[in-house]
Amino acid sequence: MVVYEIYPRSFKDTNGDGIGDPKGIIEKLDYLNDGTDASLGITAIWLNPIYKSPMKDFGLVAKAHKRNIKIIMDFVPNHTSSEHPWFQESKKAKDNSKRDWYIWRDPKTDGSPPNNWLSVFGGSAWTRDKKTGQYYLHSFLPNQPDLNWRNKYVRDEMADVLRFWLKRGVNGFRTDAVYHLIKDDEFRDDP
Repeated sequence: MVVYEIYPRSFKDTNGDGIGDPKGIIEKLDYLNDGTDASLGITAIWLNPIYKSPMKDFGLVAKAHKRNIKIIMDFVPNHTSSEHPWFQESKKAKDNSKRDWYIWRDPKTDGSPPNNWLSVFGGSAWTRDKKTGQYYLHSFLPNQPDLNWRNKYVRDEMADVLRFWLKRGVNGFRTDAVYHLIKDDEFRDDP
């Protein structure tokens, strides 16, 4: 199998806004594999995130399958955007029904983060929320809060995300940041 990675934002822009789009990928499918030796002979496309408007994929999956090209989607189950409705709900109050969907902790007695964990990109993996006074965990950027995989509802919802894409005809997933899913349940400092 020959897998071709596509970063949609920079692949091909068809509407002149400077950002690649799914229609641009479709326009290049014959170049990737038209069934002849004149094409690259690609048998699978690994799509980096395209989730902003998932209902507007312009028939990419069906058109790729017509050319015997499989679609592999990026799936990052560790976190969501800080703008995601789940996180927006979660940060409203300590007793919010979605609070436990993310990892929130009280500060140490001196007001500092709950432990010494570091973000992959440097600095503390904790950001304090002024409204509730608690810190939320982000293994990556502060605008990428970690989901709480010990919460059954989170696991169920993320399984539904996979089902959604499979029903749309996606052939598989490239899963990223899996090693960050489960954290030390005692939140001990790293040695």
